[in-house]
Amino acid sequence: MDILVMKRKGLTQRQIARKLGISRNTVKKYLENQGYPEPDRNKTSRKSLLDPFKGNIVSWLDDDIEYKATWIYDRLRPMGFAGSYEIVKRVVHHIKEERQRIAYMRFETEPGFQSQVDFGEFQVENADGTIRKLYLFSMILGYSRKIYSELIDRCDLPTFLDCHIHAFDYFDGATEEILYDRMKNVFIRKIAGKNKFNDTLMGFALHYGFKPEVAPAYAAWVKGKVERPYHFIREGFWRGYGFICRETANRELLQWLQLKDERIHGTTHEVVSHRFERELPHLQVLPPQTFDTSYRVYRKVCKDCTARFEGNSYVVPHTLVGKNLVLRVKDRCMRIFDDDRLIVTYEIPEGRGHLIQDRRFYEALKKDREMNRRKYGQGRRIKGRARCTISPLKPLYDMDVEIRPSYIYDHVAGEVGI
Repeated sequence: MDILVMKRKGLTQRQIARKLGISRNTVKKYLENQGYPEPDRNKTSRKSLLDPFKGNIVSWLDDDIEYKATWIYDRLRPMGFAGSYEIVKRVVHHIKEERQRIAYMRFETEPGFQSQVDFGEFQVENADGTIRKLYLFSMILGYSRKIYSELIDRCDLPTFLDCHIHAFDYFDGATEEILYDRMKNVFIRKIAGKNKFNDTLMGFALHYGFKPEVAPAYAAWVKGKVERPYHFIREGFWRGYGFICRETANRELLQWLQLKDERIHGTTHEVVSHRFERELPHLQVLPPQTFDTSYRVYRKVCKDCTARFEGNSYVVPHTLVGKNLVLRVKDRCMRIFDDDRLIVTYEIPEGRGHLIQDRRFYEALKKDREMNRRKYGQGRRIKGRARCTISPLKPLYDMDVEIRPSYIYDHVAGEVGI
């Protein structure tokens, strides 16, 4: 039995020494060094053939930690290394092992300060055997660990923002900060040391009063709170779940999460719902108006009173010809605005080449006399137009024509042999 185990069981050094048949001083040294033998300082380390080249190895691994020992060995040989591959392999393994031993600091936040957002992917087998992808949106409150999750069909920006709104409604508030991964719906790039976010997301954040933040690259531990619930839901809810439809799955998922709110969390050692009661007063109040998450597209109205979008033409009032309109597109529905004024709502058809119209607009054009007068020029003389035309069928000048009898032409034809 190990000395440390015996010590944890309450045995004294004398009892351990007597039980193992060793001296008490040996037990004492062993416990003082926590089970590791005290190094012999008088023992000199033997030099290795690889010592002169360790700087090169460290430099290569600094550039790319994925370099293999074989790659390093092949480059050391031309540099004069005469040792074996096994020596290189041991040193490379030791350096990589040391670099992988990283310590992390547990990060806790104040109530209402931060939430974290992430996506996960699930698969469903359809009746015909094909595989359908679903995506799991998750938002977790950093203090209480209360989770909102939703299965969605696609990861476009409107759907992504809609999931935020659903989560805010579920929590009855929003945190001061939301931490994201480097997903393309959120993060664009770093400019002059500052994170550049999607403009629509920034408008959304301003509307709900939170600050977006992005986790460092290749640092999954920073977003550990939302990374773990993904596996928590996959193993606890999804594995063995009989999927019927997305709407049913989302309803049953929220019911399952509400039951899990009554558990004692493994990290906080408190009931999730109890911590949420303390966090709720610190969440920011939601604005009275919901943010419009539809796509915003700008189009100029053509002379035929249409605005073009994805191969189709949408008729608008003739008074808007030449103006730039705002098209708000979402879920196969288009709303057309003139500044903030809603003009018309159309359903987007399948395919291309369609003319989508409200007949009232063309009827109004027909009744607009002023527009017709300007269009057809009624009651107005147009400058520069000729008062009479010259016909090519009528000669401009009188010409003398000699009339000859027909036998003359027969005579001429006989001479030329026609």
